[in-house]
Amino acid sequence: MQTLTLGAVAYDPKVVTIWEGFKSWFTDRDFPFDFVLYSNYERLVEGHLAGEVHVAWNSPLAWIETERAAVLLGKKARAVAMRDTDRDLTSVIVIRADSKIQAIGGLAGKGVAVGASDSPQATLIPLLLIAESGLRPGADVSVERHDLLVGKHGDHVGGEREAARALIAGRVEAACMLDANLLAFTQEGTLRPGSTRVLAQTPSYDHCNITVLDDAPIDLIRRFVDLLLGMKYEDPVVRPLLDLEGLKRWLPGRTEGYARLNRAVDVFGTLDGWLARMKGRAGTNG
Repeated sequence: MQTLTLGAVAYDPKVVTIWEGFKSWFTDRDFPFDFVLYSNYERLVEGHLAGEVHVAWNSPLAWIETERAAVLLGKKARAVAMRDTDRDLTSVIVIRADSKIQAIGGLAGKGVAVGASDSPQATLIPLLLIAESGLRPGADVSVERHDLLVGKHGDHVGGEREAARALIAGRVEAACMLDANLLAFTQEGTLRPGSTRVLAQTPSYDHCNITVLDDAPIDLIRRFVDLLLGMKYEDPVVRPLLDLEGLKRWLPGRTEGYARLNRAVDVFGTLDGWLARMKGRAGTNG
């Protein structure tokens, strides 16, 4: 049987542990599996489109990159799996508990801290909410970015944590973050309990997915997805790996949850430069 190769981004050392463990689990089920780690999502997407891997473990922004660039190459991308925890997330705009601001409009002329420039959860999606409320990020509202490890699409949450610290330090009036990270930052001590409150919350959206292209071997992909969806949290071998990856079960992929990120990318021109380069390459290859 052909070996299926997955591409992922090494945003944290645990990524090696996770996929080495999954590799052993797949091998024990007579399914040859290997993985390739990339330093950033753009390199992963480009490698996937070039045929270096069969499937890619993509951030939501990398999914959009793949979907849009695939069209330029005459291909089609689809999401075949995602974690249960990748569905229906929200981001929040947080202010200090003693702030007098009561609505997003009160941020006019103020500073807002965000994560890395390519973070869907801590930058693009919450800034879209501000823009839809009638304030132009970077004009009506100043934006303090925390560009830690750009290219990893905010997966490491380092920039997000720095945004929270900027809020507590008083450098900005508000900070943007994943709602689950508001709780995590409070539990770890970055934010003191009761020191902040939520000013606004985004509509729900989806996060990561496992992406394939239409030229991938059909039977190989079908077997991979069947095994993936068949992983059981009750299995003592796979459970620690699922815990590290932050899920209890894999679900079929869906793409309707990326509508807001797609809109944010268009509003802010996030992918314009990268897509122009990809279009140039497609024209050269053609």
